[in-house]
Amino acid sequence: MIAKNLISDSIPTVQLEDTGTKVLALMDIFRVSHLPVVSGKEYFGVVSDKQIYDAENFEEKIETYVKQNLLQPHVHLNQHIFEVVGVALACNVSIIPVLDMDHSYYGSITRNDLSIKMAELFSGTEPGGIIVLEVTDINYSLTQIAQIVEGNDAKILSLYIHKPSPISKELDITLKVNKVDLSGILQTFTRYDYEIKATYMDESQIKDFYDDRYDLFMKYINI
Repeated sequence: MIAKNLISDSIPTVQLEDTGTKVLALMDIFRVSHLPVVSGKEYFGVVSDKQIYDAENFEEKIETYVKQNLLQPHVHLNQHIFEVVGVALACNVSIIPVLDMDHSYYGSITRNDLSIKMAELFSGTEPGGIIVLEVTDINYSLTQIAQIVEGNDAKILSLYIHKPSPISKELDITLKVNKVDLSGILQTFTRYDYEIKATYMDESQIKDFYDDRYDLFMKYINI
């Protein structure tokens, strides 16, 4: 998933001659706190609502802020969604401008749309359970983890690795699998001496799972 495919059609651009009042109104309509400043296809940076409020002159033209060296967060069309997230977090902006290979303005990605796409990427809407393992970096083996999950007739839907601190030797491995009942997988991880840091399961799904098991059992004993 690349930046070009994440662009929102609704985010307007700000022109140099626009006033602070007009820009604040646009931000309110589109529920963002930043907007890209563009002249033709030339990208100058993003202006924030904080900058305009701090100036205390809402009729001042946006070109005034350009002269103050605006923040210039951006990605290019072919950059991966992970790189887009990195820019959004590093610059703490509500929109991420996208430029073409000539460094001309192409469009913008909203933080809200980015969050939705990330949820899809990590199978956030798929049913299943989540397991968080704690392992040392030297003992981390994706092959073994996948074998344990698949050996219990399950599939890994997504996997995320997090290092709690730069100097830590431990890694948190977060797995989402396509099974509600994690008991067999957890038992196998324990048998292989994995530290299970946390598990998360949708209680409504667990109830449905055990209700189905109960119904099957009752049908069996009534045969």
